[in-house]
Amino acid sequence: MWEAFISLKRRTYLEDNQERFRLYGNTLQYKVLGRRIIKTVDPKNIQTILARNFQDYSLANQRQGFLSILGHGIFTTDGQAWSDSRSMLRQNFKGIHERVEMFEPHITKIFNAIPTDGTIVDLQSLFCDLTLDTATEFLFGGSIDSLNMGTGGHREQSFALAFDYCMAQLGNDIRTGRPVWFPDQKLKRYTKVIHRFVDVYVHRALEVSDHSENNIEQKHPVFLHDLAKKTRDPIVLRSEALNILLAGRDTTASLLSNMWHTLANQPDICQKLRSEVDALGGHRPTIQQIKSMEYLRFFINESLRLYPVVPANIRTAVRDTILPVGGGPDGKSPVFVPRGTSVSYHPYALHRREDIFGPDAMEFKPERWKKLRPGWAYIPFNGGPRICLGQQLALAEASYTTIRLLQEFKTIEARGPREWREHLTLTCTSGVGVKVALGR
Repeated sequence: MWEAFISLKRRTYLEDNQERFRLYGNTLQYKVLGRRIIKTVDPKNIQTILARNFQDYSLANQRQGFLSILGHGIFTTDGQAWSDSRSMLRQNFKGIHERVEMFEPHITKIFNAIPTDGTIVDLQSLFCDLTLDTATEFLFGGSIDSLNMGTGGHREQSFALAFDYCMAQLGNDIRTGRPVWFPDQKLKRYTKVIHRFVDVYVHRALEVSDHSENNIEQKHPVFLHDLAKKTRDPIVLRSEALNILLAGRDTTASLLSNMWHTLANQPDICQKLRSEVDALGGHRPTIQQIKSMEYLRFFINESLRLYPVVPANIRTAVRDTILPVGGGPDGKSPVFVPRGTSVSYHPYALHRREDIFGPDAMEFKPERWKKLRPGWAYIPFNGGPRICLGQQLALAEASYTTIRLLQEFKTIEARGPREWREHLTLTCTSGVGVKVALGR
């Protein structure tokens, strides 16, 4: 636990974890406060946890800290409750990623927020505002417009601050093994801020659903309005909205930040991507054009490989079970997993295994994806029954945003540290920001 605290403070938690796997093997076990934990970066074990023996594991210990903030939603429930939640939400994501034109009004605001006189701008903060705006438009039917207001209005700013703190605190609690019952008054206070903010939109969705004459034709489907047709419980609506907001805002912002840190610091990669973007002739891309851009796909895959936005995850065995490999003197025998044992898997370390990705695994090389087919060794969006519902939406937003920025700005100059450093909340992003100067 102490080592974890030190690693988090030094911003080397992921790097230190990777080193332990290198020293001790791909599957190891240890104890935190008397609790037995197994860690693995073996693809066979990960496939077993997430797919083959899916029913043997639950969120359990991880879930408790989330419930007070996110409530019972798709990311915090197990069993039938999770299955019902996923079934209810699946339709809301069907085809939504194809409507890339919905991102354009927000991209225009990013253009206006970026100085072109050589002044340094941190794209990471703008990406956080962008994804908060697009996520709230999708969820609530109206963006909170944080990009247009700089730091946002008082209510919106308070929500963003509270949300960031709570997600960071929960992430650190999981990584250090801090007991969920340990008092944190600031966490409780910020939780109330988050709930009050979302409840305004929940009540509005219920009113719209109650009075058909107030139903205004929306340009795009509204998540909460559609969900209010399936349940009238305001707590369920709030919980599902917060669960999706977490994914829609934090993960996509992290992906964009990590991508643009690379573009700013590796001009050769930026030029190759720009050449592909220039082939569009300056026109806004359609989803079909985005899908046909091979180098862009390779570039995003490589970013998600080296900098997975969810770098580690954990499950708890609900019954006695086994992992197929990791035991015995040679590490090739099965491992007994008693009921109640926590099992964590680590995409960050997994994606950097040289025996899988080659001796150049630590290098950023999009071209490797021309032939690479890593299977369960590559899990940026999880896998199995709980694979991310919003995967295609996140990829579409990251792709569209990147294309439009490259079309608008012809020069990119890195003005911050070249070396990427981790910043962990529930997701992982650049700890040094994305400080650049852009020019038209």
